[in-house]
Amino acid sequence: MKIAASDYDGTLFRENRIAKEDADAVRAWRKAGHKFGVVSGRDYGMLMPQLDYYGIGSDYAVCNNGALICDAEGNILWQGDIPLKTLAEMVKLPEVRRSFHFAFSAADCTYLYHEREGSWITREAREWDFKIVSMREEDILKLPRIHQFCLGFTEPAEADAVSSLLNGRFGDVIHAYPNRCSVDITPRDVSKRQGIASMTELMGWQQPEIYAIGDETNDLPMIEAFDGYTVDTARSEIKKRAKKVYAGVGAMLADNM
Repeated sequence: MKIAASDYDGTLFRENRIAKEDADAVRAWRKAGHKFGVVSGRDYGMLMPQLDYYGIGSDYAVCNNGALICDAEGNILWQGDIPLKTLAEMVKLPEVRRSFHFAFSAADCTYLYHEREGSWITREAREWDFKIVSMREEDILKLPRIHQFCLGFTEPAEADAVSSLLNGRFGDVIHAYPNRCSVDITPRDVSKRQGIASMTELMGWQQPEIYAIGDETNDLPMIEAFDGYTVDTARSEIKKRAKKVYAGVGAMLADNM
C-alpha cells in the first residue's frame, strides 16, 4: 500500500490556492487505490473545509503537527495533551506576548484571545466557517484538553527565536515548531513523523510505503524519517535534507504512482 502524506500550507496550498494539477493528481492517486492525507499544523476545522472546497478527498488527517489524528470521517483516533499550567506560564513571557494571537486547539474548536492587528485566525474562521470561542487569560486553567498552542509573528526569524526560547525553557513537556511566521506548540513527543507512524498503526495499515512531502521546519521530522520530498518554493535548508525537489505535490504523486 502506498500512502501519500502532504503538508498543507506552502506545499499543497501555495499562492493562496490548491493548483488544479495538484488536485487532479490527488484524485488520480486515490483512484489508483492508494491512500492520501494531509499532515498539517492546522486544526481539523481549519483544514477540511478547504480540502472540500477544492474537491480533494482524504483517507486520514494528521493535524496540529501530529497532536490530533482523524480518520476519513473525522473521527478522532488520538489526541495529545499540553498541561494547562504550562500554557499559563508560557503566555506570561514578554517574547510570547508579542504574538498576534494566542490560539488554543481543542478537539472541536479553537479558543482565542490576545488577538491583534496582523492575526489571521478570525479572518480565516469567517471565510471557512470553523468554530472560534473567545476567552480571557484567566480562563486558561479552565480550558478542556488542549493539544496545540499557536502564536503568530511578523517575521520568520522571530518565530524561530521564540521557538528556541520555549524549547529551552519548557522542553521537558512541549516542543515548539517554527512554521514561517507561526509557532506551533505541541506536547513534547509529538511530531509529524510520530503522527504518521501512529496513524498507520491506528488505521491498521501494515508496513505501508510512505511518500511524505513538506516545505518547512515542522515538516523535517517526517521528511527525514520517511526519506521524503519537498517543493521548489521551500527554503534551501529544507531542500538539502529532502530526497528530491518537485514542482508541486502533483508531480511527486505522478512520479511515484
